[in-house]
Amino acid sequence: MEHTNIRQHSPQQIEEETRRFFQKVYAWMFLGLLVSGVIAFWSATSPQMTALILFNKWIFYGLLIFQLLLVIGLVSFVKKISANAAIAMFLLYSFTTGLTLSVIFFVFTLGSIGQVFIITAGMFGAMSLYGYTTKKDLTGMGQMLIMALFGLIIASLVNIFMRNSMFDFIISLFGVVIFTGLTAYDTQKIKKENIIGNEGTEEDTKESIMGALRLYLDFINLFLHLLRLLGKRK
Repeated sequence: MEHTNIRQHSPQQIEEETRRFFQKVYAWMFLGLLVSGVIAFWSATSPQMTALILFNKWIFYGLLIFQLLLVIGLVSFVKKISANAAIAMFLLYSFTTGLTLSVIFFVFTLGSIGQVFIITAGMFGAMSLYGYTTKKDLTGMGQMLIMALFGLIIASLVNIFMRNSMFDFIISLFGVVIFTGLTAYDTQKIKKENIIGNEGTEEDTKESIMGALRLYLDFINLFLHLLRLLGKRK
């Protein structure tokens, strides 16, 4: 998508509308993270939920598959569904992600989870700001990082069977690099794809939801890879 009717808007109007658009993107992303965090903590402290999710591999992996289908469905059909449906799917994804994230509270100490979250927020904020403000085209870097991401996914799947701790460390290290770079790339891409002139419309709301989803995924994955590197295990 390109900016529409961009000639009818002054550079200042474009900048102001873009800033308001990103406020909505970050607000939705923050809400998604809040939902995931609250649900993760609640699940970890509820014996019933712990028994249901963490000690039942079929439900746990079923949730992971459902999350994947939600993302694919939202990306594929966002133009055909209503804004309210897009919001509901995003929040449902955040909810189910919280359920599966509850496992981290059994692996890492609460203090280290909090510390890594703060580190993640700082890194994410700095890279997102860079992606928003830089005049450099990050498309080439983004394409390389997406290719590297596919390699990371394959390596992670292989290591499920290998269970090599050194390989796991290397995967986590590359994961931090990839998602740090993707944060800047996705921020710039969201900015470029924002349609100027449709503020307040259903299309604008759906754009903000899709932008929030991208940045939410970057944040969560950066957090998890940093946690594997820096988190203090129980």
